[in-house]
Amino acid sequence: MVPLSQVWTVASYVIGKKLKGVKRYPLVLMLEPLFRCNLACAGCGKIQYPDHILNRRLTPEQCWAAAEECGAPIVSIAGGEPLVHKEIDRIVEGLIRMKRYIYLCSNALLLKKRLDLFKPSKYLTFSIHLDGLKEEHDESVCREGVYETAVEGIKEAVKRGFRVTINSTLFDGANPERVRAFFDEAMRLGIEGIMVSPGYSYQKAPDQEHFLQRNKTKELFKQILKDRKKSWKFNLSPLFLEFLQGNIEYDCTPWGNPTYNVFGWQKPCYLLQDGYAKSFKELMESTPWEKYGFRSGNPKCANCMVHSGYEATAVNDTFGSWRGFAKTVKATLSL
Repeated sequence: MVPLSQVWTVASYVIGKKLKGVKRYPLVLMLEPLFRCNLACAGCGKIQYPDHILNRRLTPEQCWAAAEECGAPIVSIAGGEPLVHKEIDRIVEGLIRMKRYIYLCSNALLLKKRLDLFKPSKYLTFSIHLDGLKEEHDESVCREGVYETAVEGIKEAVKRGFRVTINSTLFDGANPERVRAFFDEAMRLGIEGIMVSPGYSYQKAPDQEHFLQRNKTKELFKQILKDRKKSWKFNLSPLFLEFLQGNIEYDCTPWGNPTYNVFGWQKPCYLLQDGYAKSFKELMESTPWEKYGFRSGNPKCANCMVHSGYEATAVNDTFGSWRGFAKTVKATLSL
């Protein structure tokens, strides 16, 4: 289960912003200390840069400064593969001192070897990338044996007392029954919960054929989550899961998950690259937010239903009114 301290931290943060009348605020800092990875997944748009870019790294000091400047209570450390970064332990240690709740996203190929660099903490969660059962996941990451290695890493991390979640991205052609079986298998590993999201069509990704269209996303998640099992635990807003099924209509909150990487603050979000800002303040003040999101009519946003764009919208709905809170309670009780 998510620690109550984390739930309270996020809730009080959002309510505090509401009471102050702040309309745009970050919920999760998407921190990319590098783009280099030890996999070459066909659906990834982060590893297609030339070597001189892939060899660049953010320093721990730059990471801490970004977290301080942004102020979001949660930091998702992505990439690339964060465990490739030689100072990832220092980055994490510094963020823990700042009392940020960290989700370290990893493919887990190096997890067992690098676990000794970390200590179990309520502030640190390993978010392991698994896109389904062995056959589906190994096909997704374009290498055999990755699923088994990841599962070994998950088991070892759970055994040592670390918080562990699974982060799954689903693409066109996903079999609902196989996904449901995967959820069963994932929960048997002793993880805290599952994060699941439809894939987004990165322009740089080699495979552009298997990203879900909006109508297909809704139909897929309706089939997956129909009569969902009580044993399934999701590390997501219940309202976001309702959104994925088409039961609620939301627009994107692109400023909810700002991204900081080797180029600076990425405009407008983790998934699109329309320039960079030198500071978080510049990002918030100079980005034409009205040009992004489903309702804007921007074709790049037409089929996006990804958690990095809509999770913040769901959280904002929960704490924005008593009606939103009631919807969340109802959705939670139905899980």
